[in-house]
Amino acid sequence: MVMTFVRQWTLRFTSFALTWLYTLYRIHPAVWRLMARNYRPYMGRFARLHAWMTCQFAAIDVPAYGDFLRRNNWRFRWFDLTSYPPTDKQSYVKAYPEDRRCRHGEIKIAGSVVDESSGSSGQPFNWVRSRRELHSVHKNLAGYATMVFPSKRRFVINAYSMGAWATGTNTGIAMAKIAMVKNTGPDLQKIADTLRHFGPGFEYIVTAYPPFLKHLRDKLDAEDFPWAGYRISGLVGGEGMTEALRDYLEERFLKVRSGYGASDLTIGVAGETDFTVWIRRRLRTDAALRAALLGADEHRLPMVFQYNPLETYLETNAGDEVLCTINSTAVLTPKVRYNVGDEGRLVTFPEALAAIGDPAARADAERAWRTDRMRLPLLFLFGRKDSTISYMGANIYPQDVEYGLYTGNPHAHLLQSFCLELTEQADLERRPVVNLQLREHLTLDPRERQALADTCRDGVLRHLSQVSRDFAESLAEDPSAADLRVRVHDFGTGPFAGTDAKIKNVYLVKGATA
Repeated sequence: MVMTFVRQWTLRFTSFALTWLYTLYRIHPAVWRLMARNYRPYMGRFARLHAWMTCQFAAIDVPAYGDFLRRNNWRFRWFDLTSYPPTDKQSYVKAYPEDRRCRHGEIKIAGSVVDESSGSSGQPFNWVRSRRELHSVHKNLAGYATMVFPSKRRFVINAYSMGAWATGTNTGIAMAKIAMVKNTGPDLQKIADTLRHFGPGFEYIVTAYPPFLKHLRDKLDAEDFPWAGYRISGLVGGEGMTEALRDYLEERFLKVRSGYGASDLTIGVAGETDFTVWIRRRLRTDAALRAALLGADEHRLPMVFQYNPLETYLETNAGDEVLCTINSTAVLTPKVRYNVGDEGRLVTFPEALAAIGDPAARADAERAWRTDRMRLPLLFLFGRKDSTISYMGANIYPQDVEYGLYTGNPHAHLLQSFCLELTEQADLERRPVVNLQLREHLTLDPRERQALADTCRDGVLRHLSQVSRDFAESLAEDPSAADLRVRVHDFGTGPFAGTDAKIKNVYLVKGATA
C-alpha cells in the first residue's frame, strides 16, 4: 500500500513538472521555434516515458479509463507503454459518459469550451476542453504559424466555419496572438470584399478547408482580382490535400500549407513545412525514396507533416494506425493511446534525410529544410483506413481521384466537389462512379457536360493506373475495369443534395445502387 502511494505521487509530481517544463517553450513563438529547430531524437525516448506516465496518471484519476483498463484485464508494468490497451471512439468515447472521462469524474465549468466534430464520420460528437488545454493549443498553433509564415504584417482571414466547431473558433483565437484577424467564415464574397478593402499592404493568410481555397481562387479569378499586387498564402486543414490541388492553388497563392488535427484530439497535432512538401513531391517520382520511407509495395502518396512528440506522442499499431497520447495534465479528458482511425508511418528527421540517396536531391532537400529548419520527426499520413472503395481487387482513395480530376485539367475551375460510390448496374456488375458537383449558378449544355466528364474520367484512370499497381494489373487482365463512370450534377443536386450544410466534403456515398 505504501509503495502504491509513493508510486502514484512520484508519477503525479513528475507529470506535473514535465507539463510545466513544456510551457516554457510556449512563452513566446520565438521560444517555440527555438525548440522545434533544436529537437533531437533522444527527446523522443523522453516523450515516450512521459506518455507512459500520462497513461498511468489517467488510470488513477479518470474513472472511465480505470474501468476500461479493468475490463481489458490490464496489469501494471513499469515503463511499458504498450501494456495500456488503445482507446478509440467506439470502445471508449461512446462507452462512457462525458464526466466519467474527465479527471476525477468532474467537468470543470468555468473557462471550459465545448467543441463539436463535423459529423463526417456519421455522428457529431461533443468535446469538452479546459481553459489551460485551449491555451496550450493556441500557443502551439501560433508558434507554428510564425515559423511557416514569417511576417510582421500578418492579416489572417479565418474562413473556417465558426460556432461550436473546434477548428474555426480555435484558429481565430490562436491567430489573434500573432496577427490581425477577421473571422469571415466560409463566405467567398466577404473575403473578396475584405481583400479589396484593406488592400495589398498586408501578408494575408487564408485559413480554410482545402476545397474552399479552390473555390476562393476560382471566384477571384472570375472577378479579375489583381493577384500580382497581393501576397496571399493559405493554411488549410480538416482533410487531405493533393499536390495537384496545391499546384493549382499556388498558381495564385504564394504558399499553401496544411495542418493535421482531429476534433477527438486537438487541432495542432502536426503541420507541413517546406521540407515535408519537398519530401512529398519527391515521393511521386523517386521509387527508391518511396521504398525506403514507406515500403517497397506502397504506391499511395501520403500527406507528410512534422510533429512534436513532447506534446503529442505518436506511435503506430500492427495495422499502421496512428495512436496518440497528449502529454499534458492540462487536458480535461485525457487522450491516451487514442486511435482516431488514421493510417500512417513515423520517421525521425535524421532517418528522412538519410533515406535521400541522390546527392543532388539531398542538396535540394537541405535547401528546402533551411526555410523552416524544423528538426521534428515526420508523420506520413494516408488518412482514414475506411475512406476507400474496393474495385477489381484495388482500393480507390479519394485523394487519388482528386489528383486525376485536377492534374492538367483545363476544366478544373468548373468543379465544386466530388464524391465516390460503387453502383450495381442492370447486368449485376458493380462499377465505381465519380460524381462531380458543378459550382453554384453554373450551367453547362449537354456537349460541355460530356466534355467535362470525359476529361475527368481520362484523368482519373490515368492517375490510378500510375499509382495503383493493383488497378493497373486489373486493367491489363480485364479491360472492362476501365469502365469508371463520371456523372455531372448541378450544384446541390443528386448525391450533393443537402451537403451544403456540412463543414467538410464527404467523399463516399455509402449503400448506393443504380
